[in-house]
Amino acid sequence: MMKKALLLDTSFSAKPIYDYLVKTGIEVFVVGANPNDSLAKSVKNYINLDYSKIDDINTLLKSMAIDYIVPGGNDFSYKISSELNASDDFYNIDSVEVNEIINNKEKFRKFATSLNLHIPKIVKAEEINDYLPVIIKPVDGYSGHGITVIFELDKDKIDNAITNALKFSKLKSYIIEEYAQGQLYSHSAFISNGKIMIDFIVKEYSTANQFVVDTSYVINDFAKDILNQIRLDISLIIEKLDLCDGLIHTQFIYNGSSFWLIEITRRCPGDLYSQLIKFSTGFPYAEYYSRPFLNKKNKFNNIEINNKSVIRHTISLENEGFFNSLSIDYPINILKYVPLALAGDRIKESPFGRIGLLFFDCELESDFNYLLKNTIDRKLFLIN
Repeated sequence: MMKKALLLDTSFSAKPIYDYLVKTGIEVFVVGANPNDSLAKSVKNYINLDYSKIDDINTLLKSMAIDYIVPGGNDFSYKISSELNASDDFYNIDSVEVNEIINNKEKFRKFATSLNLHIPKIVKAEEINDYLPVIIKPVDGYSGHGITVIFELDKDKIDNAITNALKFSKLKSYIIEEYAQGQLYSHSAFISNGKIMIDFIVKEYSTANQFVVDTSYVINDFAKDILNQIRLDISLIIEKLDLCDGLIHTQFIYNGSSFWLIEITRRCPGDLYSQLIKFSTGFPYAEYYSRPFLNKKNKFNNIEINNKSVIRHTISLENEGFFNSLSIDYPINILKYVPLALAGDRIKESPFGRIGLLFFDCELESDFNYLLKNTIDRKLFLIN
C-alpha cells in the first residue's frame, strides 16, 4: 500500500517541499484553511481544514492512516506538528517542550543565558534607561510583526510599543531586550546524529520594513572565526535540547567583532529560502529538509557546492498602495519569478502584502555589486 504524507502548509513557499515529497512516490496531501493559497489551488490532494484544530487533525490522521507529518514554512505549522507528534509516533519532530524553548523568545533567551550563548540581554522595564536603545517584541511573533525600537525613555512610546507587541502575540506576552545593532545574517545548518554536517551563511537586508527581510544572498567568505563560534553555540543548543535530525535555522546580527543570535527555528524558512540556497550552491535544500520527516537519513558525502551570485528579492511596498506594473531599467538574468499579486490589486505595506518574489543572478562581480546596491536602495524596480 502506498505511504501517505500530510504537509501542514499550503503557501507558495511550501511548493519545493511538496515537489520533493511527490518525487519519492508517496501520496501527498496538503492541509490548510485558505483555499486561495498557492498549493490549495494547484494540487489534487488539498484538504480544506484549519490545522490549528488539533482534534480535527488527529481524526484526519487516523481516518486517512497518514504515515508521515511534514511541517511547512511557518512556526505555527511546526508547533502543531510537535503537538500531533506527542500523541502519535511520527519522525524527527521535536517535542512540544523543545519547540516551546526554541520558538518562545522569552524561554529561548532564558535557556540561552543559562548556556552563556551569544544573545541580546533581556531588559526589565525599570532598566530600560540603562540599556537604550531597546527593542520590544511579542514572545511568539514572526515576520517583523509587533516590533518597536525605543530610543528614549518616553512612557507613551513604551506603552504604545507594548500594546503593539501584545496585538501580535497569541500568548499575549512580550519581551524587552537590548537592541543589537549590525548586519543581519542567517545560518542554515543540517544536523545528523547531533552534529552539524553542512551549513550556509546568507546576508540579509530589509528595504521596505526594517524588521522584514526582503533581499538576501549566500555569502561564501564570512569570517571563519565568527562562523566557528556560531557553530559552537548551535552545537550546544543541539546537544542540550537533544534535537532531532534535520534543519536548524538561525538569524543573527554581526557588527564586525561580536554577534548575537536573534531567532532560531526548525521549520523551513519562508519566501523560498530553499530555492535561494539551491540556485546559489546547487544543494537540494528542500529535499534535505524533508527527508528526515520521512524517516530517511540524509547523506553528506561527496556533496558538490557551487558558488553562484544569486539575489533573492521580495517585491513589496513601504506604504499601502496599488500595483499595476513593474519596470526594471537595468538588464538582469531572471532565474525565477513568483507572482503574488495581479495588476490592479491593492497591496498592503510590508510585511502584510507582497507583489512577487524574484531570483536573479549575474556573472561579473561589478554587476552583482551594482544590482545589490540598487536593490537595497530600492532603485532597481519601478512599481506603478
